[in-house]
Amino acid sequence: MKKYVPLVLAVMFLAGCNTIEGVGKDIKKGDETIEKAAKR
Repeated sequence: MKKYVPLVLAVMFLAGCNTIEGVGKDIKKGDETIEKAAKR
């Protein structure tokens, strides 16, 4: 699972980085994903 985290983050970043707002949302979602993985 851990080896896929960077790939997932990259896909999320590339898919939604059309605007500065999109980048902020992507970073927030990435942070939430990392937090969820760390809690496991």
